[in-house]
Amino acid sequence: MQSEAAAKSTRTRSAGATRERILEATSRLFYTQGIRATSADKIIEEVGITKVTFYRHFRSKSDLVVAYLGELGEKEREWLQSVHDPSDPAASLGAIAEGIGESSCNPGFRGCAFINAAAEHSDPADPVREIIGTHRQWMLEKFADIASDAGVKDPLTAARQFMMLRDGAMVNGYLAESADLAQSLKSAFTSVLSAATGK
Repeated sequence: MQSEAAAKSTRTRSAGATRERILEATSRLFYTQGIRATSADKIIEEVGITKVTFYRHFRSKSDLVVAYLGELGEKEREWLQSVHDPSDPAASLGAIAEGIGESSCNPGFRGCAFINAAAEHSDPADPVREIIGTHRQWMLEKFADIASDAGVKDPLTAARQFMMLRDGAMVNGYLAESADLAQSLKSAFTSVLSAATGK
């Protein structure tokens, strides 16, 4: 009985490790090469598994894209939570600007993975678009929280402006010089916050 339980536990750990290896390769390939340009066969080859093993974990490429974005979204939400200081909204926005600026200077930076994925999935009913929408709604609400922390009367309007600045910075970081991106974004955030609070 114990040996059966131990064998099952080992299989579970092994399956979990395989899934993580698939997602690790997927994240790298989807981000650097694009989702549509990366076939399931390419990922299978990269990980060194059989098609049967791959499809045991992900029934379709759409399921894989959703899992990839789900993992990225969780990491981004954790980061945004970690830099959000309700007692200092300006510092929260400054930390976001610094984080985006730092990311944009990394080799291989290609902008926002969610914006990139949305560009490749036009159907609003697609599960990929749904997970993108859910994540971006959370981000909008987080920006609204920061605006509320500052006493902004219309936090949602300010949040939409913060979101537009964030999106623009991500695209700019990929397409243009990113060395002073953090400072530029921080200044833009400050301008919106000052206009919204009248300070």
